[in-house]
Formats: sequence, structure tokens, C-alpha cells
Amino acid sequence: MTLKENEKQTDKKKIAIEQTKPKKKIDWFDIVNYIVFTIIALIILIPIWKVLVDSFNQVGVYQFKLLPTKFTIDGYRVILETKQLYRPFLNSFITTIVGTLAGLAVATLGGYVLSQEELPGRAALAYFLLFTMIFSGGMIPEYLVMKKLHLVNSMWILVVKHAVNVYNIILMKNFFEGIPKSLHEAARIDGCSTMGIFFKIVLPLSKAALASVGLMYAVTVWNDYSTVKIYITDPNQVNFQYKLRNMIMDGDTPTTSYDVSQTTLFNAGIVSAILPFMILYPFLQQYFVQGVNIGAVKE
Repeated sequence: MTLKENEKQTDKKKIAIEQTKPKKKIDWFDIVNYIVFTIIALIILIPIWKVLVDSFNQVGVYQFKLLPTKFTIDGYRVILETKQLYRPFLNSFITTIVGTLAGLAVATLGGYVLSQEELPGRAALAYFLLFTMIFSGGMIPEYLVMKKLHLVNSMWILVVKHAVNVYNIILMKNFFEGIPKSLHEAARIDGCSTMGIFFKIVLPLSKAALASVGLMYAVTVWNDYSTVKIYITDPNQVNFQYKLRNMIMDGDTPTTSYDVSQTTLFNAGIVSAILPFMILYPFLQQYFVQGVNIGAVKE
């Protein structure tokens, strides 16, 4: 039998096998799923696209436009050239970095301590922390405490206030409990202390959790407007969000030579406020997606 005849027979066998295979049925559930989630994604993207388009539109409109009627970047020029925003932006940058690091330190150490089964009073401490998530002292006691700590009229209040977040502590606790106990036991056999296990074993395995929780801390501190409004009256201590809001909503804009509408400036301000995290998120996406299931899987 020649080589060509062998190839023909092989092709015939493949065709016969493919014909005998049962045809795949259409999975309508998946189709409906794709359609529904595509619609939801479009609903989410429409207002974002409108804000982005309006920030480049010289003509202030309230209707939805796919593209700017008259393209301009004057709104962003006004924000970049407004010197009154420089100090608040620096304040926001510093408090976000320090606040995120402080929050991660408290969340990781607190979560690691609560994950230790041999800790005396572990359950009572956990219930005490959970109690604070349901009930709080109220605004007046909180204000008095911040005043005693000399944090009123200080940008560092954004760091201290958000450093202890019980929700993030519980998330880290659940994640640490999901790390195999065999790794802890092996490290103890090698003579590693409890804190040595934390720094050498636990933290290196917690990149996804640290990225997710750290991003939540950073967004919270960066976007905090109400704390600044309540506790800070010194214009040198306010953050970027507060100053930007006053500049746009209260008409506290400097006189410029740019022909830009208030609507355009308003939308440019929104984009400027969320731009740092739009740039940062793609670099943390892989860790953030992994961190969605923090504490969901345990040994």
C-alpha cells in the first residue's frame, strides 16, 4: 500500500469519526448569560463614557454624545495650571501612600494575630471587633477623640481614621487561615518564631490579598471628602478631592484665558480625580482578581 493510499484511508477514518460524534447542543443559558452581562457592562460604561466625552467637549451639553461636538483640552489645562490645586494634590498623594501602608500594617498584623488558634481570648477579641462594625460611638464622640489626639485641622486625620478597618482585618484573617498549616509546622520545626513565620512564609504568599486590601485602603483615603469637610478648615491641609469639588461646584475657579464651559470643567475634574487609579489598576489587576476569593478556600 502506497503512502498516498494510507493518507486517504486516514482522512476517511477522521471524517467518519467526526460524523459519528454527537453534535453539541446550543447552551441557551450561556447565551443568555453573555447577553445579560454585556447589557450590564454597557449600562456601567455609558455614564463613564459620557463623562469622558463631555470633558473634551467645549460646548457644555446635557445630552449623551458618542463624540465631542467641539473637541478641546482646555478643561484639563485649567486644572493643570491652577496652582491652588498643587498643595491639595500633594496632600492627597502623601496621605494615600502613608494611609495605605499604615492600613496594611494594621490589617496584616491584626489578621495574623486573630488567625492564631492558640491565642487566649481569640474569639472574644474577634466578637469585640465585629461589634464595632455594627455599632459606633457617633460623630460627636469621634470628633472629641480626634480633637484630643490633635488631629483636627490636620491632613493626618485621613491616615489615622482609616488605619483601623475591621472589615479588612477580617479579610486578612480569613486569608491567613487558608494558608496550609503544614507550612507553619515545617517552619517551626526549622526553628522559626511566630513573627518569623509571618515575615518569611505568610507575607510572601499574600501578594493577592495585600494588593486587594491595599487598593481598597488607597481608594478610601484618596476619595475621602466628608472627613475633610467635617474636621479640616485650614486650606493648606485639605485634600485634592475637597479642593477640586469647591473649585468646580462652588464656582471657585481662577480667571483664565481659556474658553471652557462649567460643564466641561466639571467632567474634566471628575476624570482627573479618578485618573491615578485608572493608571494604577491595570498593574494590580492580576492580584486583585486573585484576591476576590480571599479566605474562600481553606485547607
